[in-house]
Amino acid sequence: MHIFNRVKFNTPESVELEFTLAGIGNRAWALLIDYLVLSVILILFLIAWITLSIQLADLWKSIFRDQAGFWLVAIAFLIGFAIYGGYFVFFETLWQGQTPGKRFTKIRVVRDDGRPIGLQQATLRALLRLFDEVLFIGAILIMFSNQEKRLGDLAAGTIVIQTQTPTTSRTLTISEQAKSLSEQLLQIADLSAMLPDDFAVIREYLYRRSAMAPKARTSVALQLAKDIKAIIHLENIPEAVTPDVLLEAIYLAYQKFSNFSHD
Repeated sequence: MHIFNRVKFNTPESVELEFTLAGIGNRAWALLIDYLVLSVILILFLIAWITLSIQLADLWKSIFRDQAGFWLVAIAFLIGFAIYGGYFVFFETLWQGQTPGKRFTKIRVVRDDGRPIGLQQATLRALLRLFDEVLFIGAILIMFSNQEKRLGDLAAGTIVIQTQTPTTSRTLTISEQAKSLSEQLLQIADLSAMLPDDFAVIREYLYRRSAMAPKARTSVALQLAKDIKAIIHLENIPEAVTPDVLLEAIYLAYQKFSNFSHD
């Protein structure tokens, strides 16, 4: 395992993104939180199942006869396993690579190319989780692989990255027009549809635009503005707003939105 191991992605807009891999410590902490949540869910299920079994004891005996106890335990085990696997599939699909534990520890599962994972990747990771945890196979693979992948990550083509915005000493100039527009975007744009990865693309462009050739800068800004407008469902903006100003405003608005969401 490498301390602060980093990976780089090249987006279709030719912007290079760099992320820090989550590391075994953050992943173990996230898993512990998820298991605490899962334990509560499974205990509630067990209480409900026992209560239901007692109330329907005569029905179970008429169906399973002398093997009613065995079948009740077997069914409870299968449902419990479905809850266990379904927990990770449900949250990682719904929250785009995060579970409650991952969200708390600020890590996220993404595909090898940086795109959000889908149902297929989340299911593969959940199905292989038990294998990863037998004899600490997953921990061993994470510690000794360059991209810190467990068996589920290798099969699904995913990696786990840190989601917090890295600190930087680089300066970023924001126009007054963008500052004013950002306040409007908080009211008219669906900023919740943006992913941290989308924000990272905008941030990297704004930091690197001064080093770009004018033609390349114009092309990238236009494409980025078009893509982000579609993501946040933004249609009506003044014609005088340039792509650069819009991206600056979205950058500021998303930061404020994220702060509000975590307060």
